[in-house]
Amino acid sequence: QVQLVESGGRLVQAGDSLKLSCAVSGRTISSYTMGWFRQAPGKEREFVALITWSSGYTEYADSVKGRFTISRDNAKNTGYLQMNSLKPGDTAVYYCAIPTRPYLQRRDAFDVWGQGTQVTVSS
Repeated sequence: QVQLVESGGRLVQAGDSLKLSCAVSGRTISSYTMGWFRQAPGKEREFVALITWSSGYTEYADSVKGRFTISRDNAKNTGYLQMNSLKPGDTAVYYCAIPTRPYLQRRDAFDVWGQGTQVTVSS
């Protein structure tokens, strides 16, 4: 059974940095794109970033471009999201995800999800 466990979320102040981690078990991720999404209260879940299996391609939502960096360590079966210059609008539950099938990189391909980690940015 594949499990994704996010960690690193907490309360921070505007302008701070935070790094989220996503540890994957039950599957070797080296052939799978990894993605990060977020859901703010009262809003739908939205795409944040993705990184392909060999880290050769990354994609970001316009709202986080230049502030967030997605990365991965296939040897550790773990993905990361480095978040800099955080804003109150970044407050949300952050989820990592992978597709069921390998070598997919579409934003709508993600269907295996973690439980999420709360990031709260105070002004």
